Amino acid sequence: MRIVKSNRAQFKDNQITDESVFNEKRSLLKKLGFVGAGALLSTPAQADILDWFKSDEQKPATKTQTLRDLNFQTQDKSGVKLTPEDKVTSYNNFYEFGTDKKDPKAYADALTTDPWQVKINGLVDKPFKLEYDDLFSQFSLEERVYRLRCVEAWSMVIPWVGFPLASLLKRANVSSKAKYVGFKTLYRPDEMRGQTSRFIGGSIPFPYTEGLRLDEAMNPLAFLAVGLYGKNLPNQNGAPIRLVVPWKYGFKSIKSITEITLTDKQPDTTWNLSAPSEYGFYANVNPNVDHPRWSQASERLITDGGLFNQERIKTLPFNGYGEQVASLYKGMNLKRYF
Repeated sequence: MRIVKSNRAQFKDNQITDESVFNEKRSLLKKLGFVGAGALLSTPAQADILDWFKSDEQKPATKTQTLRDLNFQTQDKSGVKLTPEDKVTSYNNFYEFGTDKKDPKAYADALTTDPWQVKINGLVDKPFKLEYDDLFSQFSLEERVYRLRCVEAWSMVIPWVGFPLASLLKRANVSSKAKYVGFKTLYRPDEMRGQTSRFIGGSIPFPYTEGLRLDEAMNPLAFLAVGLYGKNLPNQNGAPIRLVVPWKYGFKSIKSITEITLTDKQPDTTWNLSAPSEYGFYANVNPNVDHPRWSQASERLITDGGLFNQERIKTLPFNGYGEQVASLYKGMNLKRYF
């Protein structure tokens, strides 16, 4: 698959972890539950994101089953280091496979991702469906390095591959009546063991659902990922297609999407239904609004260091993407609409 754009120019060569490191087994994976992550981009780097979005549109990528042979131009700019690939793929929240961070990698191989189908429907003039191959051939694929901030106060820096959510929505010709976008995850209990768990299923309604306001979904930062680190998405990271909304807590970035629905009403979302006092619909990263059970003022940066060599840094409003998204919430009380 041909990647037509990348923002890796924000990172220096020596800040991108060598792939040989990614393939080594980590003896501290069980201990990672006690560390966390976050990452900061300098103000110049944030401004460069806006410039990057202004580049000319490219032709769609050619069809292929894998993402490889990428030629990244990595030059100067920020001090952000990518999270090692083995930690991105081994330390996950994906309750469809279990509640432990290592359950998704251990059990997600059971998931069949090809064939696959994503339905785009609701208040659109042109509803359509995407098959598995369409995810890799119907849109111009880009690489975007985004910070991912978990509501649990850890975060990562991940090079995703995919396309803007707005590109997909524009193809459907969204009705003027639409105000929100709803998303639904695959429901397949015979392959997703967590969906049949009494412990998990008793507190979390499946299939997993999420939602955005339409203007949030149309923001250039909102992204549909089909790969990471130049490869197809691993099952445990939401294969074959997931949402990435970098200014919101990670649970908004729904995995393994099967349906995208335009609606005039705010859609129900899984964590908001399960614990509305803890997980709001908006879920914007906000260091001034604590989770009822822990502070959100800082986060742990997952790095390639050991358990006691992890960085703790301050959390930024909107996860550092305020210049691009703060205007969406002008006049809103962000403590009430959390």
